[in-house]
Amino acid sequence: MSSDNSSRTVLTVATISVIGGLAAYAVYFDYKRRNDVSFRKQLRKEKKKVDKSAAQTKQAQSSAGEVKPEELRMVLEAVKSEEVPSSPEEKEQYFMAQVGMGEQICAQGPEHHLQAAMCFYRALRVYPSPVELIVIYQKTVPEAVFKIIMEMTNLDVSSPSSSVGRAGRPLAEEDEIDTSPVRGGPPSEASSQEWDKLTDPGYYQVFPPKSMNVKVETVDVPDGTGKTMRKKILTVLKDFKAGDVIYKEHPVITVLDFDLQAKGTHCTHCLRETEPVVAIKSQNDKLQAVYCSVECQVRSKAQSQNLLFGSEPAIPIALAPDMSPEAQADRESAQIAFVNDITHKAKAGPLLVARFISRQVAGETAKMVPGGIVARDALSDCPEAESGDYTLYDHLERLRYLECEAPEDEMKLLSDVLSTAVPGLEAFVTSERQATLLGKMAYNSFGICIDGGRDNKPAADERPEDVEKTRTPYGTSKQIGTGMYLVAAYASHSCAPSARPSFSNGNAELHLVASRDLKAGDEITVSYVDCTQHPGESAVDARRRRRMELARGWRFACACSRCTEEAAENPESVSEEFLQRDESKVEETVQRVEEGPEGVATVREGEA
Repeated sequence: MSSDNSSRTVLTVATISVIGGLAAYAVYFDYKRRNDVSFRKQLRKEKKKVDKSAAQTKQAQSSAGEVKPEELRMVLEAVKSEEVPSSPEEKEQYFMAQVGMGEQICAQGPEHHLQAAMCFYRALRVYPSPVELIVIYQKTVPEAVFKIIMEMTNLDVSSPSSSVGRAGRPLAEEDEIDTSPVRGGPPSEASSQEWDKLTDPGYYQVFPPKSMNVKVETVDVPDGTGKTMRKKILTVLKDFKAGDVIYKEHPVITVLDFDLQAKGTHCTHCLRETEPVVAIKSQNDKLQAVYCSVECQVRSKAQSQNLLFGSEPAIPIALAPDMSPEAQADRESAQIAFVNDITHKAKAGPLLVARFISRQVAGETAKMVPGGIVARDALSDCPEAESGDYTLYDHLERLRYLECEAPEDEMKLLSDVLSTAVPGLEAFVTSERQATLLGKMAYNSFGICIDGGRDNKPAADERPEDVEKTRTPYGTSKQIGTGMYLVAAYASHSCAPSARPSFSNGNAELHLVASRDLKAGDEITVSYVDCTQHPGESAVDARRRRRMELARGWRFACACSRCTEEAAENPESVSEEFLQRDESKVEETVQRVEEGPEGVATVREGEA
């Protein structure tokens, strides 16, 4: 299995194992082991007991790991015949009870490993992301027990009535249609073939929500070198007139331009302009955030602001270890260093990544901690991110990205912020994962321009090819901030777009507006750059400028109808152009699933 897939799994699992109530026992154990003297003494006592009986149990342990297949099948059928709870609350209670019982039975010795594995397997049946949970099991339960769990799982996967599926659905049903990638990696390299089967057919059936009037399709498009590549596009589900709003979408994360952040003139969360004298400020916030409303303040705090820049516990008190004054000082120092770096460089990418990770943490906490109503409400501003049983990263992993470098100093600063807030969260930050997330932000983020944008954005003092770019028809120099939109990210570029992003509410909510009449099935395209012909600029120069911006920002050569027509009108200008291969990528797991066994792309009717 690819390292991309493995790092993606580590990212998701780190969230659950560090702050998720369902797996908090493992992290709590590790934290206490490293920080609590009395706890370590107790562990040493327990270790002596274990060492004393090791010789007696070695043979039993060996035999316990060799459960006969017939016995496993019988046990598996017995577990599958049991009724499982239906409501989320009942499932959570059932899960906790089975995990707790499994731990207790494990402690009774190797002869009870099969019974312990049955408990862990029952918990697996109701867990929404079984692959993720298995990776957690691999790290937290005895090896012999984990082996039995895997044997039961493999038997169940091969069974026509498999029951360990997402949201309690049989895996066999999920395997019938192989159209979307798995939501995690395999538990080990050896079992990657089995886990490659765990594709998820339902993703694009629920995302985007039908209420948004669009759907995602897969087509073959030019790759810039005379060949084709498979790509996702966005199409409309019904007819629209020019000027109609196709849908509205909130961003999952935003970053206000740093010059405006320093002035305190705009809401840090929704980016609405606000008067400094009436703006709501958060105490002890190292980014000096201001808000236009209490609602924005609460949402921002719950989603990322407190974890990254605040002083309150980053996870619920029930899960958070006591923080000493020294630890609090370390957290504050890490935050200040991070703020100094991102404000000096004035690039949105690192903060977008940090906020995305923080929102993942917040989302898992809200789902898994009973009574976390406030946090759940604060995370509900982006319903398209809550499609079915999918996590935030389930959405992000399917988006294209550009290969980027992850500077070590930036990684270290973010890692320090996370680890000083909650020990263990630094597992989120690896060079590979950081580079992929930066590449996804670079390729998919939109520039938020209100009323045509602004004219006072400070000019960048770096090479044009190094300037951070966002999708906006007004040009990045006009934006007030950056936002990541999960649905709009699928809209391809065209220099003659069929739609345009509008922010007519005065905040970061994106309204996708039809630029011309559209029929059901038509593709939605937007302009990533300013495609207007500027005063004193020839048509040839305008074409060259916008294509250069596209090559620098998104690394592809535009093949839209306008570029093609203008090339035919001025063939001499085309001779000066170089072939630009589309360098955007999808994660390896996504590519493997989409290409299928024969690697043949699906072409929309009429485009072959």
